Amino acid sequence: MKRTQHLTLILSAMIFLCAPMFAGCGTPQSGQVYSSSQAQRSLTVYYGTILEMRPVTIQDKPSGVGAIIGGVAGGVVGSTIGSGSGQTLATVGGALAGLAAGNAIERKAGTKPAIEFTVELDGGRTIAVVQEDGAELRVGDRVRALQSGDGTWRIRP
Repeated sequence: MKRTQHLTLILSAMIFLCAPMFAGCGTPQSGQVYSSSQAQRSLTVYYGTILEMRPVTIQDKPSGVGAIIGGVAGGVVGSTIGSGSGQTLATVGGALAGLAAGNAIERKAGTKPAIEFTVELDGGRTIAVVQEDGAELRVGDRVRALQSGDGTWRIRP
């Protein structure tokens, strides 16, 4: 087996085996989803009225995995083109193009639509909370605002 084919096979196997580890790494920021560490913990319950709702975007911090996988894949593809210095140039160009594409794909995958709620609590305090869900709520609705011990909030009907 030629060296390039062997390298291509090894790198492809690495990508195939590692990719599932990073799928779904983002943490849901929903009012209805609790992590296992949040279960059976006390929450402070406040009641209030929604004053304002506006669409926002939650952007996860990129891990760099998309860029790495894209760079490796691009380098592998580039290494199959040409020979000698042309092959080296194609490998480097493929790696750079794959790096950029992988980074863009990871950023897009880590972007989620969300809603920013401004809620006036019954005690007169006003809070703003961003979460992924809550489209069934409307301005003027009475809601429960739940505050956890770590300072996070969620808005529930």
